[in-house]
Amino acid sequence: MTNLIERALRFQRRHGTRRLIREGWARVARRGRALFGVQPPGQETPLSLADIGWVSAAELAAKQAQQCTALRLFTSPRPALPRVSIVTDSINKGSLYGGVGTAVILGCLIAQRRGATLRIVTRTERAQPSGLAGVLATYGIEMSHEVEFAFAPFHDERHQLDTHEGELFLTTSWWTTAATMGSVPAADIVYLLQEDERMFYPHGDEHLRCSRVLKDPQLRFAINTRLLFDHLVASGLDNVAHHGLAFEPAFPPQVFQPRHSAGTGKRTLMFYARPHNVRNLFYFGLEVLEAAIARGVVKLDEWDIVFVGKDIPKIRLDAGRYSPRRLENLSWAEYAEFASTVDLALCLMYTPHPSYPPFDLSASGAVVVTNRFGNKQDLGGYCRNILCGDTDLEPMLGTLAQGVALACDEPQRTANFRDRRMQADWHAALAQVVDRFGTPG
Repeated sequence: MTNLIERALRFQRRHGTRRLIREGWARVARRGRALFGVQPPGQETPLSLADIGWVSAAELAAKQAQQCTALRLFTSPRPALPRVSIVTDSINKGSLYGGVGTAVILGCLIAQRRGATLRIVTRTERAQPSGLAGVLATYGIEMSHEVEFAFAPFHDERHQLDTHEGELFLTTSWWTTAATMGSVPAADIVYLLQEDERMFYPHGDEHLRCSRVLKDPQLRFAINTRLLFDHLVASGLDNVAHHGLAFEPAFPPQVFQPRHSAGTGKRTLMFYARPHNVRNLFYFGLEVLEAAIARGVVKLDEWDIVFVGKDIPKIRLDAGRYSPRRLENLSWAEYAEFASTVDLALCLMYTPHPSYPPFDLSASGAVVVTNRFGNKQDLGGYCRNILCGDTDLEPMLGTLAQGVALACDEPQRTANFRDRRMQADWHAALAQVVDRFGTPG
């Protein structure tokens, strides 16, 4: 009996309470069929400890999807105040802007609307709370209650988190959604979706797992941009049309604004460089830059080139004669400060979502060159300083040449910046989403 309990607890920690219950019922049913002699062949003999050396198919499959390991929750009495929990990988330096920052802001505003406390659950790094207060102060968000932080690493079977009836979970990726669904009814989850995450993978197991989560008919979605919402619905996700709501991100002028660079007198060209995020087309970007220098589209006596991103290799352009500056793992404040000094940016994203850098940079006064993909054909509706090119070398070089000319045309660039149509306030940008998901029931 002790062994059975230990195995059950181990299964619960790995797969969550809901799967434990389903597995328990399935086993009871199998035993019942066995007693009455109707047990299907091949299911009557469980693996024994003597079978060491064999690999459990279930455990091997779970290991391949380790990041989806269910949150280990136990139910506690309902507190005086309800709670909203954000489930994400990390909120530490280098993470707390862009999509993660949006999740934090949305979670705070929903918690405010519900009169709830806020808990941030991280899965890959223990949260460093110091950066959160600065972000909230910057965006003018005041929390009525102290924010709680919890670390729930997917590889550690010892952690346990409390939960209570009616707690709302805001998930930030398909894997944090899958992990939360292992222990929480889908109806208590809002999935903040900021990309077609199926495109992160080749067609295989991870793509399949991601697709299953996105198709779940019980989940509710907050979709970052109407462009992405339309793409998802057009791809066959009718559940997103029925249970999702799109919003446009905000770029407050106290954060994103043009500033004059105190540099060399040259203009600054930023390349968004993330070689391990294949959707950012790092190597195509290198081809474009190298060709632009060779053909005089970008003249190195007029432009400083800065690579901004993560895990950037030591690369020289201009046939090995020029070393661009590299900026990696910037804090949120450092990134915003640098963005305000950029004249021209090359930010590629091989997915339907515009991604944050084109928005951040154009909201800071820069001209941005990005690529078309699917229904992402023209981002001039946000700001005419964002130029979209096709993903072949010659068309993209042509678009980059247009970007260089526009970046040097100060009157037109300034006029385009002044006429941009981007949200400036997060409260207004998320008002409909908060109305929809900030009301219990």
